[in-house]
Amino acid sequence: MSKKVAFIGLGNMGAGMAANLVKAGFEVSAFDLAADALAQAQANGCTSATDAATAVDGASYVVSMLPNGHIVENLYIHNEQLLKRIARDALIIDCSTIAPENARNLISAASDAGISAIDAPVSGGVAAAAAGTLAFMCGGTEAACEAAKPILEAMGANIFRAGDAGAGQVAKICNNMLLAIHMTGTAEALQLGMDNGLDPAVLSDIMLKSSGCNWSLEKYNPVPGVMDGVPSSNGYQGGFMVDLMLKDLGLAMEAALASRSSTPMGAAARNLYSLHKNSGQMDKGSKDFSSILELFAK
Repeated sequence: MSKKVAFIGLGNMGAGMAANLVKAGFEVSAFDLAADALAQAQANGCTSATDAATAVDGASYVVSMLPNGHIVENLYIHNEQLLKRIARDALIIDCSTIAPENARNLISAASDAGISAIDAPVSGGVAAAAAGTLAFMCGGTEAACEAAKPILEAMGANIFRAGDAGAGQVAKICNNMLLAIHMTGTAEALQLGMDNGLDPAVLSDIMLKSSGCNWSLEKYNPVPGVMDGVPSSNGYQGGFMVDLMLKDLGLAMEAALASRSSTPMGAAARNLYSLHKNSGQMDKGSKDFSSILELFAK
C-alpha cells in the first residue's frame, strides 16, 4: 500500500488528527464541507479535496471523523456511496462516535464490497487530538485492527481492540457516559466550595490530592481561570460541545434500553446537560461540555 490517507471531517478533533498524519509522513487528502476547515488543513500540510469521492481516489486508508451515524451511513453506503469509489485493498477507519449498529452496518457493507473497515472512536479531547496522544477504542477483526495501527499510532498514544464490529462504539459510549458523570460532579463540588467562600484553585488542588481526584479535575477544570489551555479559560469555546455530549449520552441511553441495563447516573447526567443547553436566553449547545458549571452557578 501507498502512504496516502483520505481524511473526511475536519472539526475540532479531525483537524489535529489530520495534521499529525502529515507530521508522521503520510500524504493526506482532506475534505470537509466547511471552507475554513479545509483551508486550515491545507495550511497544516494536507491536500485539499473538492469532495469526499476525490479525497479517497488512490488512498490506502480512509479516516472519517463525522458528527453522527446518519451522516456516516449516508457517506459510505447510501447517498454518496463512497464504498463504490474506495479501492478494494484500502482500509476504512471510522473515528466518529456513533451507535454500535451504525458501525456494524458500515463494516458489513464494506465487507460485502470487499473492503476492510473498523470503528475506532477516540477519547482525550481536542488537546490530545492536537498532541497526538488520543486513545482509540477499536472494533473489527484482529487483522483489520492490526492493519490500522500505523495510522492510529500517528494520532494516538493508546490503542485498544475492544472486540468485533461495533465494540469500539460500545466502549466509547461507556467512557463518555462516565465522563459526563464526573464532569457534572466536579462542577457541582467546585461550585459548592465557591458558594461557601473557597478559592476554586485551592479547592482543586486539595481534591487532586484527595479521593475526589478525577480526569475532569486534573485535565479539564470547568472553572474559568483555574487551568490554562482548557475551554473554561477560553469562554468555553474550542472543545467538546454540549450538543455532542448530549448525543453521546443519548446513545448510552439507547444502549441501556437495548441491554436492559440500569444507568441512573447516566440518565441524570443527560437530564442535567439538557437543562444546561436550554437554560437562559440562548442555546448553549455549542459551548464546551465543561460549561455545565454554569448550571450550578448562582
